[in-house]
Amino acid sequence: MPYVYQGVEISWLGHDSFYVKHSDKRIYFDPYKIKPKEKATHIFISHDHFDHLSLDDLRKIATADTEIIAAEPCKKQISSLKTGLIKFVKPGDELEVSGVGVKVISAYNVNKFREPGVVYHPKMAGGVGYIIEVGGVKIYHAGDTDFIPEMKDLKVDVALIPVSGTFVMTADEAAQAVNEFKPKIAIPMHYGAIVGSIKDAEEFKKKAKVEVVVLEKE
Repeated sequence: MPYVYQGVEISWLGHDSFYVKHSDKRIYFDPYKIKPKEKATHIFISHDHFDHLSLDDLRKIATADTEIIAAEPCKKQISSLKTGLIKFVKPGDELEVSGVGVKVISAYNVNKFREPGVVYHPKMAGGVGYIIEVGGVKIYHAGDTDFIPEMKDLKVDVALIPVSGTFVMTADEAAQAVNEFKPKIAIPMHYGAIVGSIKDAEEFKKKAKVEVVVLEKE
């Protein structure tokens, strides 16, 4: 069942994938191995890794009128997609896309290393998170990131936050992040597929000082 916040429905589709529904808006974030719901009006892609930019999943939900908003490093892969209206963005961009307000936030690692001195998601790689506003509700999808300075002054209602460690924040780091910028609701993500488990979500809920909603995968 979706979680409903002030009339906006939020469903977790597994890993970093979410479906947001309000009025005539049908919004997906990072669809990966999803069970499609309705066709998308908007799709947001945080970066170009296979578990976030999945052309197979995009084809399941995109129509010729779907607005696809993707981080700039996605250009090469996504150019083969033959449907949708594609916009490429970078951190700091602000725009409105068919009635949805969008602010683009950096997403990167500071202490998750693939080898000494080399992080999985360097800042220069151009990965992003998004704050969207729909139905008067501001929803932050953090993307693949650690707790970074850009988060500290965010003003959002709902935060979709990675908690599994390895490539993203640990549950403890994610709790530190939300305790700093204080969303009204925090929903954990990035577990149960590549790395992490429900235990990470539960640990995050235990340590967070804001309301945490742990969703079941739909």
